[in-house]
Amino acid sequence: MAFETEPSGYVKTSLSDLQGCWENLRDSVVENFGFHDSERLLFHINEAMSWESVRNLQKMKSTLLVIRNISTQTVIPEEITYLIEDVWENLVEVLSEVHEGKNE
Repeated sequence: MAFETEPSGYVKTSLSDLQGCWENLRDSVVENFGFHDSERLLFHINEAMSWESVRNLQKMKSTLLVIRNISTQTVIPEEITYLIEDVWENLVEVLSEVHEGKNE
């Protein structure tokens, strides 16, 4: 029987950075709440930050794609657009680091 090991330091740091990006995005949507589809964005952001998504980064990536699609179909504050892309860049970095760690 294989035992799960704790992620290495670089993965923990990257995950912490990713969590911070999600929190910044969520805070910005809440602060600017009321624009068209803000409730949909907040719903999916909460889903992406849920335990199930944190434990399955591919699920998080799928949810982030939904968020990106919603953001392109409506007018949203520029700050939120920037933060969505910030989350995307951080998630790509985490996925890359996890992948590299598995290949060591």
